[in-house]
Amino acid sequence: MAGTSISAQGRASAGGGALLPDRHPQIDFFICDILDAIPKDDIATMEHPVFTLSTRPDRRILSYEHRGTQIEVIPSVKGLATIHDKDILIFCISQLMAAINAGRAVGRTLTLRAHDLLVATNRETSGDAYRRLKEAFERLAGTRITTNIVTGEEEVTTGFGLIEKWEIVKKTRGGRMVSVTVTLSDWLFRAVLSKSVLTLSRDYFRLRKPLERRIYELARKHCGKQPEWRVSVEVLLKKSGSASPRRVFRKMIRDMIESDHLPDYRMVEEEGDLIRFTRRAQVIDEGPAAPPLSAEALERARDILPGADVYALEAEWRDFWATSGRPRLRSADRAFLGFVGKKAGRGEAGMFRARNISDPGTGQAVRRASPGAPVRGFRES
Repeated sequence: MAGTSISAQGRASAGGGALLPDRHPQIDFFICDILDAIPKDDIATMEHPVFTLSTRPDRRILSYEHRGTQIEVIPSVKGLATIHDKDILIFCISQLMAAINAGRAVGRTLTLRAHDLLVATNRETSGDAYRRLKEAFERLAGTRITTNIVTGEEEVTTGFGLIEKWEIVKKTRGGRMVSVTVTLSDWLFRAVLSKSVLTLSRDYFRLRKPLERRIYELARKHCGKQPEWRVSVEVLLKKSGSASPRRVFRKMIRDMIESDHLPDYRMVEEEGDLIRFTRRAQVIDEGPAAPPLSAEALERARDILPGADVYALEAEWRDFWATSGRPRLRSADRAFLGFVGKKAGRGEAGMFRARNISDPGTGQAVRRASPGAPVRGFRES
């Protein structure tokens, strides 16, 4: 199977059946403080198999050692935390990173809206989905880890849970959780503060199978800015944490190569029992962050879009700026308000009036509208 791959057309047809549907393509952006933050994952758990790939309760004690790093993962009676449970941590990390990039203070304890979490991670919002979310919190809190993984500039050998504690703050009459308070472990929080995180494709949450998610994480971690990454099937099996025999694992990898629906990366099998990963296109990386916005800019955004969550708007604008190639900003405030004005111009919260107009990408003045004219796509300066 040396050089195995398939055409883009084949990928489209295969991907249609392999990826989950995008359940929330039109997200109600204002339902969460920073709901639309680019998904972030911590590098340590991307590198090492902390989460089980099993879809059934897994009560094994996992032990792993690679190049001086030792990990022991001990389950609770509910079983090990699964890679799908990790969606909660990704959501928390993404919120924290968006707040840090916006210049706001952060702490280990977050209050989440359960519906926001389900929408952001492309899950259903049925009653059963809320029940599964509660079970995920229980597994995350019950799974204990002993490790000497380095996070930030510290090497720590200690035991901890992935989350220190969680609490349902409020329920609806039917018993569904509405908001949840989550306290992350010191280890995970240090990873966020040191920015030991990488950006994930939003299609990560559309991957159906646990192994697909795990392989994507490894490709994102190891390929990074490199044009390609080669790894033996034996090492890939070890890093993935899969409990399957090598021959079964190899077959699953070949199935992934044939379907060719892994976000961001293409997989090819080569001679010598090697797998080569190459990037499909430029992956969003960290790069410089946009400057913080002034309090005055946020207040003006509230005037432009009354009732909107301005911090959510800020996160969306930062996402837009990053995916646009991080152009140099003459004025972050002007660029942000231009972006908000564009949303207002689409009728998302009515019209607003403008005089001096700025490009939403760079903040540079573009044209002058007549007083009282509705403006679409620009901002008042």
